[in-house]
Amino acid sequence: MLLSNLDISQEAQIIQINCTDELKQRFYSFGLIKGTTIIVDEISLARNTMAVNIDGTEIALRIEEAEQIEVEAL
Repeated sequence: MLLSNLDISQEAQIIQINCTDELKQRFYSFGLIKGTTIIVDEISLARNTMAVNIDGTEIALRIEEAEQIEVEAL
């Protein structure tokens, strides 16, 4: 399942990140790494951005970025 497919308030664990090394480094700097538990806080009305919570830190992602993160719902 992809992060972009989750609904608001849904919790998941990151199982794989499939993107360029440059974007992967950006994700790592936010704490988006394999094994991390995340919660979807908000999804924009146009479904082009989403906000996720990682250990109390809220991060905004483009849906295109969220489509590159594989998760397992908890």
